[in-house]
This record gives sequence, C-alpha cells and structure tokens, in this order.
Amino acid sequence: MLELLQAFSSRCSQIEAAIRLGDDRRVATLDGGLDRLIQVIVDHQAANLMEMYMQLQFIGYMLQQDADDAASVTHHSAMLISLLERYFGAPPRADFPLPRELPLPAPKAYVPNVDNGNFLNSAILETLPDRVAVLTRDYRYLYSNPVNCAYLGRRPVDMIGRHVMEFIGEEQFVAQAKANLDACFAGAHVEYNYEQRGESRRTRCRMSPLRDLSGQVLGALVVLESADAAAISTIAA
Repeated sequence: MLELLQAFSSRCSQIEAAIRLGDDRRVATLDGGLDRLIQVIVDHQAANLMEMYMQLQFIGYMLQQDADDAASVTHHSAMLISLLERYFGAPPRADFPLPRELPLPAPKAYVPNVDNGNFLNSAILETLPDRVAVLTRDYRYLYSNPVNCAYLGRRPVDMIGRHVMEFIGEEQFVAQAKANLDACFAGAHVEYNYEQRGESRRTRCRMSPLRDLSGQVLGALVVLESADAAAISTIAA
C-alpha cells in the first residue's frame, strides 16, 4: 500500500513539473495515468487495519482536494462508500424490518480512549498545536499534521512513504531516533528530549505504539513540542 501511495505522490509531482514547463501533452498523459493509479489504490485489498486506514485517509484527501468540483466529489464519495461496504458490509435494505423496541441501557458519557496510543483521529490531530506524525514500522511517514508539514516545508501528500531519516539526518536517526522507535514498536511508550542540529532549542519527543484490534503494533504516534514550552506548562500546572 505504501508503494502505491508513493507512486501517487511521485505522479502528482511529475504533473506539477509538466504544468510549470507548459507541457500540455505530458500533463494530459500523466493525468490519465493518475486516474488509473487512484483506482488501483481503491481496489487494493487492505491486509491489516493500518492499510485500511491509509485507504480511507487517501479518499479523504481526494475529497478535500476536489471539494470545488461536484462531479469529482460524487465520484470520490462513491469510492468511499465502496470501501466502507467492502470492509464493514452493505447497509441494511430499506425494507429490512427493524424492531420497534429494544431494551437498550441508558447511554454512558463518552470518554475518548486516549491513554493507550490508539487514538488516531485525523480531525483531532490536525487541530493540535504540536507537531504530530504517524510512522510505520519501517520508519516511514503514514501521516503528518499541518503543523509538522509546515515545519518541514512539505505538503501532507508528499510526506507519505518518506523515511524519517530524510528529515532528521542519518546521524540523529542512528544515534537516537531508531532505538526509541524500535522500543515503541516493541510496545513501550517513549519520551525524550533532543536538540536539532542548527537549532538552539530542545524538542520533546513522545512516542506511543499504535495497535490493531488483535494488539499487534502497526506503527508509532509521534508528538513533538518545544521542551522548554513543555517545562513551563508543567510548572504552571
């Protein structure tokens, strides 16, 4: 799945380059191939919960990009419905008899499950003031929130499939990040401070394992914030 998303990101970059050069023929050729690639991504049968999430997030990205085009929104919505029906089953028929009364208990207060590293809601992550990323077990980006993308100077779609070493450097990856990520992938919650080369301020990094329904760790949720700001917040509290 990552390879397909990487191919999509690469194709988008090629189209943008062709547009800048004014090569309309190449734009048309690449654009036609892009539609086929999108269909391949949608047709892919997810092997695990992480791949399922990646597919649904991809359709969400497409809906966001083409929000002003009614025909595209309709097309992408149909793709989303097909994915939901594939993984969760078709909705009940309109003539399906529903029980009139069910012995349902009173609803309990909603408490989000945020204490085990599995709270992966992009709508929430995108509103956080901290830099947030989701990394797969091979140290590649699955998700990057707008704050992290702005810090790195990249678009969200360009982050998918990129190795974290491209952004922090081989030295820091080998000396610190890899060991901590491996500990997180082994099931540990990790927290440490580091200094980025060329920057005077320290950064606090928190890593939480992301698990599927069977408990298997699929990746890591990484939250980055200024260590000095975090210390001030702790004192104030």
